[in-house]
Amino acid sequence: MRVLFASSEMSPFARTGGLGDVVGALPAALSALGAEVSVVLPLYRSIDRQKFVLAPFGGTRRAPVAGRSMSFSLQKASLGPVSVYFVDRPEYFHRENYYGTTDSDYPDNAERFIFFSRAVLALASLLEPRPQVIHCHDWQSALVPVYSAMDREYKVRFKDSATVLTLHNLGYQGIFPRVEMQTAGLGPSLFTPAGLEFWGQMNFLKGGIVFADALTTVSRKYAEEIQTPELGFGLDGVIRVCREKLTGILNGVDYARWDPLSDPFLLSTYGPGNLAGKAACKRALQRELKLEVDPKIPLVGMVSRLVEQKGIDLVTQHLSRLMSLKMQLAVLGLGAERYHERLRAFAAKHPGRFACHIGYQERLSHLIEAGSDFFLMPSRYEPCGLNQIYSLRYGTLPIVRATGGLEDTVIDLRDNPRRGNGFKFSAYTAEALRETVKLALSTYRKGGKTWDRLIANAFKADFGWETSARGYLEVYREAYRRKTGKELSA
Repeated sequence: MRVLFASSEMSPFARTGGLGDVVGALPAALSALGAEVSVVLPLYRSIDRQKFVLAPFGGTRRAPVAGRSMSFSLQKASLGPVSVYFVDRPEYFHRENYYGTTDSDYPDNAERFIFFSRAVLALASLLEPRPQVIHCHDWQSALVPVYSAMDREYKVRFKDSATVLTLHNLGYQGIFPRVEMQTAGLGPSLFTPAGLEFWGQMNFLKGGIVFADALTTVSRKYAEEIQTPELGFGLDGVIRVCREKLTGILNGVDYARWDPLSDPFLLSTYGPGNLAGKAACKRALQRELKLEVDPKIPLVGMVSRLVEQKGIDLVTQHLSRLMSLKMQLAVLGLGAERYHERLRAFAAKHPGRFACHIGYQERLSHLIEAGSDFFLMPSRYEPCGLNQIYSLRYGTLPIVRATGGLEDTVIDLRDNPRRGNGFKFSAYTAEALRETVKLALSTYRKGGKTWDRLIANAFKADFGWETSARGYLEVYREAYRRKTGKELSA
């Protein structure tokens, strides 16, 4: 089985969040199961050509954009068993950031990723034998299924290649003015409610949803949620129409990077048989963040983008009431300035009990996972979420809102006392959050068999990539069968 991933991010080359993590890990997991996997992404200025040993591949190529034939070159590198190709056109990708400045998106993002989608298909045409599945990710490559299905030349060239589109976060769709249909070389017959038209504008993601041979999203629950007006972001009707080709597959995590038994960021490693190292990590975290060093006071950690999607508004609405529960709270993140200001002001008023670090620091994020007793994720919506899975591996009990992947991975103590590994709440209110935190803290203080069982269950949770990869292989087979009428072997 030959699979080509098309993505705007891939760790360790280019990453802003979960998309990069998934594309960085899933190809290797698929390769371990016998698939032949390659990846294509833009060659951003930040990618170190020498460090990753990039080499020219395939000479100069061309892609049609806005009625012009745009030249580009390709570079190739290897990441274990996976071949990684980079589309190099400095005009589009040699910029300070991937998608825009801190203030706004780049004004030519439509043209940039129209070009990228065309370049993906140019590379796929160059590969011999050609990929049997082209797996696209989010709006930045969502036009690939459109071209593959509707462009006369590509339709013939890729008649034996199925397209799969993964929806990582429906909140980002690639919506642009109608004129970009011309830039994309797509005729007016596709600018309809059954095509790419969306309230008078062009919607890249909608096009991919309509024309891909199969759709996936990153958890079972999120696959259900995006079919509702609340979390469908205007595309719920389209997704309901396409639901027969939609599958929810929970993301895996890379336990080579996130394991307290071997984590290089921890001064004291630990595991389920020896929690002395976790106690040492708690002391280290308290000291670093200038919290009162006290092994008995419950410490709640939060590592997050500080935006409404992540529920930071619930935390800051009634922070004084939340902190009246006699706990410590450590927050690491970056986002909206108004939340930065509120958190800094509260930290200044409550030294020793509340700490915030505005920004992101890999080492500190690992220390918060290891040194906290609880990990807070009160998300408004969460397609999959990774930190709650990291927390389980670190014996740090998640306190989460029951949405998306949080619902799929955390088992509430009240729902299942024997298998519980955390705490969940449903209503998106500060009061529901506070009551659930209150229950968690009470459980911590009581200790005993209930607490020990929660910790043991957390350590046992396994969300490695192999299970997810097997799910994707089945999706690939079904997509190929739907497109070609033939069977696809692993």
